Amino acid sequence: MGDFPDGFRHLERFSIQTLMNTETVIEVLQNHFTWGLLLGLLFAGFIWKSGFTARRHAIREFKRVSAEMRELQSHLNTQLKINASGNDTLQGELESLRRQNEVLRVNNAALQQKPGRGEMRLLQIYEIAARSMREQAPGFAPVWEKALRQGESEVEAAESGLRKLVRRVLPALGNSHAAQAGVVFSEDPASNV
Repeated sequence: MGDFPDGFRHLERFSIQTLMNTETVIEVLQNHFTWGLLLGLLFAGFIWKSGFTARRHAIREFKRVSAEMRELQSHLNTQLKINASGNDTLQGELESLRRQNEVLRVNNAALQQKPGRGEMRLLQIYEIAARSMREQAPGFAPVWEKALRQGESEVEAAESGLRKLVRRVLPALGNSHAAQAGVVFSEDPASNV
């Protein structure tokens, strides 16, 4: 122990302790329990690292799925708002059209009740009946009644449906059957017999 000067005595202690520690470490490493413990700790470390990586991946995936879900929910809310506003608009238009339809129905009924309408209708019926009579001259009374009924049915058909529209838009074409009958037969009763 005298080989070291006084300032370096702590190195001598350190080297002896290191040598003892090294021997202890070698003895500990030769023990089977130590090898099992080291392998178990190594295995636990790998498991911990894989769990940590899996947890980080799961957190990242959860954040991605949450963001995607928020985005889809936002799109769904936007779509529902658009559909709701569209439905509200359609309901408003439908209600407006119902009111207009009711107003038009009331106006049509009022126009039908105006003075002179009944007489105009009766005049049309008589005109159609008279033209029909010119076609069928032999028995005046039965033919007149038949022609009158035929005229009434034609006017009723003309007042509902397409004939009514044609008669209102083009009055000359509205009574095309009667106009054709008047053209084919002349006014002279002797020539129609």
